Amino acid sequence: MASLLAVTSSAAIAATPALSLPIESYTLSNGLKVVLVPNSKTGTVNVKQFYGIGFRVEPRDRTGFAHLFEHLMFQGSQNAPKGRLIGDVTAAGGYINGSTRFDYTDYVEWVPSNALERMLWLDSDRMARPVINDVVLKNQQGVVGNEVKVNVLNAPYGSWPWIDLPMLANSNWYNSHNFYGDLKEIEAATVADAKDFSARYYRPNNASLVIQGDFDPVQAKAMVQKYFGPIPAGPPVALPDLSEAPQTKARVGSRVDPLAPKPGYSFAYHVPPRGGQDWIVMGLIDQMLLKGADSRLNRALSIDRSITGDLDGGINGYLGDMYSYKGPALWMVSFTHDASVSDAEIKQVVDKVMDDFLAAPPSSEELARAKTKAKSSLYRAIADESGAQLADLVGLAALFGDDPRMVNSLPERFDAVTAAQVQDVARRYLRPEQRSTFTIVAGKDAGKAGQ
Repeated sequence: MASLLAVTSSAAIAATPALSLPIESYTLSNGLKVVLVPNSKTGTVNVKQFYGIGFRVEPRDRTGFAHLFEHLMFQGSQNAPKGRLIGDVTAAGGYINGSTRFDYTDYVEWVPSNALERMLWLDSDRMARPVINDVVLKNQQGVVGNEVKVNVLNAPYGSWPWIDLPMLANSNWYNSHNFYGDLKEIEAATVADAKDFSARYYRPNNASLVIQGDFDPVQAKAMVQKYFGPIPAGPPVALPDLSEAPQTKARVGSRVDPLAPKPGYSFAYHVPPRGGQDWIVMGLIDQMLLKGADSRLNRALSIDRSITGDLDGGINGYLGDMYSYKGPALWMVSFTHDASVSDAEIKQVVDKVMDDFLAAPPSSEELARAKTKAKSSLYRAIADESGAQLADLVGLAALFGDDPRMVNSLPERFDAVTAAQVQDVARRYLRPEQRSTFTIVAGKDAGKAGQ
């Protein structure tokens, strides 16, 4: 399948001119934000819907509800009974999925181009008329409950670090609760809860729709109007206060994981709000400190000391990337290590890397490499043959209130960053007192904890 962009060598990427993706966006009278990105060379079309409701905005005493409702949206609609949506996509040879993140829930179908109208009809019907009753709710409560047991409660490392770190680093309940869900709260959800959730958040004025791939824009607009235009808008969405107070003291947490074969070490810092210049700079800091064999943490922890071989993380790590958050987010780093290496030894190595980074601006060579890596990552996302990552970039920009065409300006914004800006942002966001550290004690080593 052909893509909008051919990705070649790093040298070619560094010299690539500004992007000019053919992105068109508009808003229906009911508030639905629509983004069209035609590419006649693919032979397929990616249809993706984003709703402005994610983990952090779910109701109190109903943890895991946003994820539970994502499951309910696959249980059929008034005119397309359970199995019809998945069956039609499968019959067309396509792909279907959904996911819940901190600030949104998304649904995607990747199908041959001739299936576009059917997908729009199916998606509009489940937006307007989902089947929500006691039968489907109880069924999906069981499914989600089993996911919690398999993926979190009975899995090595389970909630680490993707749940543990946000719960430690954040103080606002909306950002710091167990978003995958407490089993008792998942089981306590009612049909009334689900219907209220649908009426509040699953309305066109709290959503964006992306069509990317091989389609005729004029025909697509007519289809979107036909199927989504008649859906009435819901009341304006009032979000709770999601702000985080500045962190003025380092935070430390730990737990014993009886299933973990090795200890784990992770840490996080709060990052700048999405969209501004500090956000762009933080994207390059992520590259310099964490991404790739040449990053400072990789050199210190993996190459120089052989402490770990599975360094991972990033901005909004584990549940997205720097482009896919709106509320408060973290830059997170995690890795496992041998029990022979103490937390104190690791902290000493991490402290030196971070202190050195704050002490002086990066060299011109290091900054140039970071810019090349950031642009390379962006271009690979755009070149993904499914179109899903490009749909994320433009669809979330629309949902979050930005211009979807802003993706075209990202390479130039990275290139404009100076070494002085990098040091300034690092000194404001990566100070020692702003760090939260969460460690995992392997079950077999629990008796040695603290030694």
